[in-house]
This record gives sequence, structure tokens and C-alpha cells, in this order.
Amino acid sequence: MAPPAAPRPIRLGVAGLGRAFTLMLPTLLRDPRVRLVAACDPREEARSRFARDFDAPVHADIEGLAGEPEVDAIYIASPHQFHAAQTRIAARHGKHVLCEKPMALSLAECDAMIEDCRAAGVWLIVGHCHSFDSPYLQARDIIASGELGRVRMIQALNYTDFLYRPRRPEELRTAEGGGVVFSQAAHQVDVVRLLAGSPVTRVRAITGDWDPMRSTQGAYSALLWFEDGAFANLCYSGYGHFDSDEWCGWIGEMGLAKSPEAHGAARRRLAAATSPQDEARLKAAGTYGGADPAPRPPEAGAAWHQHFGPVVVSCERGDVRPLPDGTWVYGDREKAQRPLAAPSVPRFEVIDELSEAIVSGRAPLHDGTWARSTLAVCLALLDSAGSNRDVEPLPRGG
Repeated sequence: MAPPAAPRPIRLGVAGLGRAFTLMLPTLLRDPRVRLVAACDPREEARSRFARDFDAPVHADIEGLAGEPEVDAIYIASPHQFHAAQTRIAARHGKHVLCEKPMALSLAECDAMIEDCRAAGVWLIVGHCHSFDSPYLQARDIIASGELGRVRMIQALNYTDFLYRPRRPEELRTAEGGGVVFSQAAHQVDVVRLLAGSPVTRVRAITGDWDPMRSTQGAYSALLWFEDGAFANLCYSGYGHFDSDEWCGWIGEMGLAKSPEAHGAARRRLAAATSPQDEARLKAAGTYGGADPAPRPPEAGAAWHQHFGPVVVSCERGDVRPLPDGTWVYGDREKAQRPLAAPSVPRFEVIDELSEAIVSGRAPLHDGTWARSTLAVCLALLDSAGSNRDVEPLPRGG
């Protein structure tokens, strides 16, 4: 008897060929479970490049892309403020949706996205987000086994140069999804929620805005309480001084080895931009279709798994520390590493969920309801910092 035929690849359209797509492209090129078949982007140079690279139709807007009959699912990789409207258009055309984080800028937008996808009978998955990363999934499995008892405390921190990477003007305006809370707390909160395994009930936070030339939230510290009595301390700085990848073996966020000698590179590169328009052009040059796109990981794959900075989970009978090459477990009398093999495809975990949902009908972990809860915590973080009080994340229907 002949073996069963492999499922047909998911035919994927892309809305937005900017930075998010550039970072996801190595995955989409290498994973045989997906095939790029169409795209939309307002930039003519990006559309021309995609049409040339993939011999595929391109459009200037989401309506044209969503109307393509050969598209099974649409990857929403556009700027934050467009996620909600584009997801709803895709759903109305019967397309499954993989939407970048943050899911949206308001909980009302999230609710509309969830409802439209439910009504259309299509799947909604929100990612990539670092809670997809294998080290955190491995750590979650260790915790769920019960060998260390219940989670009691989580420490998560990350020091990066986020604020000094080239930005469009709206990326420095909080109301339009700018600053580190929408872009970076969305990762960190997601990771901590995954590991805690319990709903967040209360948030107390403070944010930092320390550079008048780039006035937005560039740092935050937040304390999260969970329903089961656990708590987590989150700390993030994007001001480009200390680099916490030093505490992850100099493996960067994307799973690639990095040099300690690169300190200050983001600030030096940004110094070449003398106006907001120059900076926007510099950012566009580093994305797909630009003159200086971000380098792809080497053909052999990333050195190790992606991550979002040092994390330690304290359970009743031990600590768990996920790292790019596996997870360390610290018990009462001994410590041991649970190693992970290096990935051959970066971010394969995202395609795992997408394929399992569309091909096998298995509900994804990172669905709209999950992502809405993460946004609710991020919004509570901003509210707490602005009001100097504890804030309860707003539940769905609240």
C-alpha cells in the first residue's frame, strides 16, 4: 500500500512586506508546509520584488489580496494600527488569519476580530510571539509535569537597543501602538502567562521615558499577580546600553550568535538619520524590497532557538531557567540541563500551530482569545503607570 500523500502546503498571502515579514521570511521559505502565493503592500518596490521572487500576484491593498481565490490564509504583517481592519477583511473573504502581535490596539478591536473570524468559520492565530519559542514550551511542559510543584514566582528581564532601531514616526507615539509596551511587553507578558498557567488578576507598573528626542515608553517594570497566587516581575529597557544577551551566552533574540564588540551599533547607525523622514527611509531600506534588507539567518538554520531575554521560574521545589539551547532545572540537591536540538527552520513552532489548525482542525494555543488577554495586561500596564495604582486587566465582556 502506498503511503498517504502529504497534505497540500497552505497557500499563504502576506499583508505587509515590512520588518515583520522580513524576519518571518526564512521560516516561510524553508518550511514545506506553507507556500507564498500572493501579497499586498503600499510600496511599489516591495510589490515588484515579491512578484519577481515568487512569480505571484501582488496588490496595493488588503481587499485585492483577500479576493485572491488561491489564498488559503493571510499573514497580517502590517503595522499595528492596521491589524484589526485587515484581519476582519480577510475573515469576511473566508481566509484563515495569522496576525502579528500585538493583536490590535484596543480590546474592542480584538473582540471584533474574534467575532468576525468565528462567524466566518476561519482560524485566527496571533504570532509570531516569543511564547511560541521551544525553550519556553519545554519549560512549560516541565512545570506542567508537576515534578517541581506549583509556580510561585517568575522573573523576566530584557535589555535591548529597541528604541534606537530605525522607526517610522508613529512607532514613537503610544496612541498609535508605538513604544516598548505594545511591541515588547506583548512578547514578555505572553511568555510569563504561558509559564504561569494562570490568569493575570492585577498589574502594578511604572514606565520610563528618558530620551526627549525619542519621547515614548522606552522601559518598564511591572508586577503581575496571578489567580492561583503566583506573581511575576517583568523588567524591560530598550535604551541600548546593557545587553542582556550577555546572560544568554551571547545568543541573540533571533537565535544567532552575536559579538560583544557590536555594543552601540544601533545608536551609531541611527546617527546617520538627520530627520524623521531620513529615519523612515532608513527603516524602509532595511525591509523587504529595500536597498539594505535585514540579513537572513544562514542556510544551515539559526544557531539556537529564539528567546526574549533571561527568565527564571521559581516553583515550590525548584527553579526552571529556559535558554536558547535548552532548559536548566535546579532542584533541592542537583541541577541538570534538558537540552534542545538546534532548529533547522526558525520559528517552525508558528507553522506547527497554523498547520495543525488548518489541516487537522486542532484549536491553536495562540488564538484570538489568548492574544486578547495579553493585550489586556499590556493596556493595564500602561494604565497602572499613568494612574499610579493597581489595575485589573479587563476580561472579555467586561
